[in-house]
Amino acid sequence: MLQFKPIFLGKIPRQVPCAATAQRCIRTNDIHNVGLTARHQTFFEMLGNFSFGHYFKKQAILWAWELSTAEFGLPPDRLWISVYEDDDEAFQLWSHEVGVPVERIKRLGEEDNFWTSGVTGPCGPCSEIYYDFYPERGYVDADLNDDTRFIEFYNLVFMQYNKKDDGSLEPLKQKNIDTGLGLERMARILQKVPNNYETDLIFPIIEKASKLANVSYGIADDQTKRNLKIIGDHMRAIVFLISDGVVPSNVGRGYVVRRLIRRVVRTGRLLGINGDGRGDLEGAFLPMIAEKVVELSTHIDADVKNKAPRIFEELKREELRFVQTLERGEKLLEEKLSDALSSAERNGTVPCLAGEDVFLLYDTYGYPMEITKEVAEERGVSIDMDGFDIEMEKQRRQSQAAHNTVKLAIENGENIAENVPDTEFIGYDRLHCKAMIESLTVNGNPVPQVSEGSNVEVLLNKTPFYAESGGQIGDHGFLYISEGENQLKAVVEILDVQKSFGNIFVHKGTVQKGVVEVGKEVKAAVDVKLRQRAKVHHTATHLLQAALKKVIGQETSQAGSLVAFDRLRFDFNFHRPLRDSELAEIEKLINGWIEDATLLQTKVMPLVDAKSAGAIAMFGEKYGEEVRVVEVPGVSMELCGGTHVRNTSEIRGFKIISEQGIASGIRRIEAVAGEAFIEYINARDFYLKQLCSTLKVKPEEVTTRIENLLEELRVVRNENSAVRAKAAIYKASVIASKALLVGNSKQYRVLVECFDDVDAESLKSAAEYLLETLTDPAAVILGSCPGEGKVSLVAAFTPGVVDQGIQAGKFIGQIAKLCGGGGGGRPNFAQAGGRKPENLASALDKARSELIATLCEKGN
Repeated sequence: MLQFKPIFLGKIPRQVPCAATAQRCIRTNDIHNVGLTARHQTFFEMLGNFSFGHYFKKQAILWAWELSTAEFGLPPDRLWISVYEDDDEAFQLWSHEVGVPVERIKRLGEEDNFWTSGVTGPCGPCSEIYYDFYPERGYVDADLNDDTRFIEFYNLVFMQYNKKDDGSLEPLKQKNIDTGLGLERMARILQKVPNNYETDLIFPIIEKASKLANVSYGIADDQTKRNLKIIGDHMRAIVFLISDGVVPSNVGRGYVVRRLIRRVVRTGRLLGINGDGRGDLEGAFLPMIAEKVVELSTHIDADVKNKAPRIFEELKREELRFVQTLERGEKLLEEKLSDALSSAERNGTVPCLAGEDVFLLYDTYGYPMEITKEVAEERGVSIDMDGFDIEMEKQRRQSQAAHNTVKLAIENGENIAENVPDTEFIGYDRLHCKAMIESLTVNGNPVPQVSEGSNVEVLLNKTPFYAESGGQIGDHGFLYISEGENQLKAVVEILDVQKSFGNIFVHKGTVQKGVVEVGKEVKAAVDVKLRQRAKVHHTATHLLQAALKKVIGQETSQAGSLVAFDRLRFDFNFHRPLRDSELAEIEKLINGWIEDATLLQTKVMPLVDAKSAGAIAMFGEKYGEEVRVVEVPGVSMELCGGTHVRNTSEIRGFKIISEQGIASGIRRIEAVAGEAFIEYINARDFYLKQLCSTLKVKPEEVTTRIENLLEELRVVRNENSAVRAKAAIYKASVIASKALLVGNSKQYRVLVECFDDVDAESLKSAAEYLLETLTDPAAVILGSCPGEGKVSLVAAFTPGVVDQGIQAGKFIGQIAKLCGGGGGGRPNFAQAGGRKPENLASALDKARSELIATLCEKGN
């Protein structure tokens, strides 16, 4: 209902008196219950009917009953009702109007039957309809929260209050209805299956996973069934998320889909699915299961099928990448088990893997707790489940706390919005106009006037200024207040314009001259040159999206954009860097369209007609019933409220200045057009002329000259490195005799030395020389300060030292921490670095003493 919140609160007018919806929903705050209960899912489809002051409690209750009994055909004697404990009206409607026996109507408290949209915001009492799977159990002691008997499938929220910051309830101006009916729950009831997972919405996916795992769901044990349910549920969520433009990443929605993918991969491994499940051990199985999800969705959302190749490619890439992470988890688990066994042997205790370590493997490396437990038991190591549960609870509380602090109420300025009408925007056709100052605010607080030098937010009744939206930044310009015909009384420089509280334009700027007062008339003037730059870049962005679809495929889609005065930025879904040839082809297409001098066409039409015509909509954007369509005939058609050129020739030229990845599966192009394009070309020409002058060559000879210089530099550097390495090896030969003999039989040679400012590569050469020179067993630790704020360390151990359980990588990593760094490597040879040269001497002393102590202990 969040998209309707401003309507419920009366902040924006309703466009329709009522509505019916079918919405895909993702919820992961109780992900641990998926597959465990009959009804919990991360992905579900919610059906709903809404009233915006049109009908209320009586009609909502009567129609919900009619839908449930007459349309869906549910037996009335199997339906139970819950109402809010103080809602006598709802109780009477159910018992007298509908005729539900009072024995089947339960009054429940605020936790169950008072619905809120968050900490603050629209709320109200609710009434729920439950289906009774076992009516023969009778009325006595019936508990609607008993999942084994009842399932709640329809929730009617009587949205009549606004919950304030202090927790008080303020009646809304109009009474609204917000209902939700779970599609999967209704399917379970109608199809008479024991849980949501065995409906025809999910079970075909489970059967596909069962086939790949070579198990039968019907005869599987409870844990296997749960794992199959997890895959069935999560794969629906994953496929629809990626289809809607969400790509795996480590932030926001991208993290949700990545977490779900990793959970499916882990679960598949638990079920024994290796590789693609068809014999290719290097392959991926997620695309195989996703095929079934796409097949099931085709008749309700053809768009999913059109995007299937990208979905499959994304799943394959994520799965194979995560398998490598899992393998790193296996290595870490082996280390932790070895440590646990060694510790138990020293202390004479039972080996146990700490709960913190089990959680680290689970949370950071995605390693299943069940696999950790199984492997540990094979090694004779128990695991601290209590400690693991404590860590899980900590994470759950943090997640819940973050979820609960989401504030949904409109912030400071609510009172202003009530008294100020929407701003009339005339900026598509005019760049200056006369307007009235409706309100002034300073730091969010209303004021009657603002003096020279102060920052101010100005609300006008109409404006030519474009407010930031759709990726395009707000206009710059000035507000002029005159006294008389030609006498300028006040000037406000506008540096940003934002939309707030629906469609109110907030002009942010500084009073450059005079005093500005509420109620005064102003002349609002947009900076014409900057507006033209924005128009050029916005139209060029549309051309860029059209060119991308032609060159790399229609399935690519916009993932974000910025239309600024100096450049444009376009983010899009794609799995690899673009080739130079592809970038050149994109530029060629766009500059060709610019040269064609095509007149743009802008129309306002119903949203349904725009989509039917093929207009591209941006995922995540909200659109009204009528939309503005910007078309470059024969090239692109998009829903867009931004400002654009009248003819493509105004763009003058287009140049891509960078292409890079910003997240997994998300690429970013930055480009310039129009005046910014000319400035960019002129700057590049200036730099090239300077380079030619410095190198004393013609422009076409620059590349060859630089390549020659780089080759000369490489040769000199190699010669220099060879000299430094020889010097380091010579010093190593001199100090080799300083090796200490330690151990019970003086059999171990230990050499720990500082090599002053020797670089890391030369230090490595010296260590390799000493490793070959000193008789086995020997341990060498060398350190140096190759530059300001830099420390280099190297550890080299012969086989005789490594056999004692001392590993170079682990050892030098701990020493590097003393120098503010880290590192590691193989058991016999490792390098590390740091940022605190002042700690090198003490770190080497520590390394020497620890090596001697450990080898003496082992030697005994």
